[in-house]
Amino acid sequence: MAKEGIPFLLIALLLALAARFLLPGKFVFPAFFLLFAAFVAFFFRDPERKPPEGAGLVVSPADGLVVYAGPTDGGHFFSGPAEKVSIFMSLFDVHVNRAPLSGVVEKIVYNKGKFFRADVDKASLENEQNWVIMRDGERKFAFVQIAGLVARRIVCKVREGDRLEKGQRVGLIMFGSRVDVYLPPGTSLRVRKGDRVRAGESVIGEL
Repeated sequence: MAKEGIPFLLIALLLALAARFLLPGKFVFPAFFLLFAAFVAFFFRDPERKPPEGAGLVVSPADGLVVYAGPTDGGHFFSGPAEKVSIFMSLFDVHVNRAPLSGVVEKIVYNKGKFFRADVDKASLENEQNWVIMRDGERKFAFVQIAGLVARRIVCKVREGDRLEKGQRVGLIMFGSRVDVYLPPGTSLRVRKGDRVRAGESVIGEL
């Protein structure tokens, strides 16, 4: 379980305990808070993942549904043509994000924005988001944590200058969100819109 979920879990359990003693004979309230505690533990689950071996393989940074896969002209902080994969995470997906490739974090940019639904195209441009721009030799790539309609907190655990390995945990987004990946031109994408992927395991492209 991701440690960010521990406070929510403890609050739910304390509320269940309080309801049990303050409202004797009424089991609906303790049951409700226990169900909420179970959902918190489920939402913040953090299973182990083993990235596939192979040079140039790009793994998904998030669990979820591919809502876009194809060329783009870049984004706010990634200029020039690129290949882009966008992954939407529902409330029921694992929300721990992972590095799509090995490399050095060159720049991190937090951009405060709006809170549109994370599965629509304009979320990539206008929603609150955190850009992690990386480099491996001459190759530059980026992944972007994007808040959604419900999500209100982006957690990024890496810093500029950090060396990341493919599949390494890098953070999470709470309660429904999206992650975009920008890859160098010429990257062969292995997914298309409608595919489901798993962070750190599913191959989404090959450099």
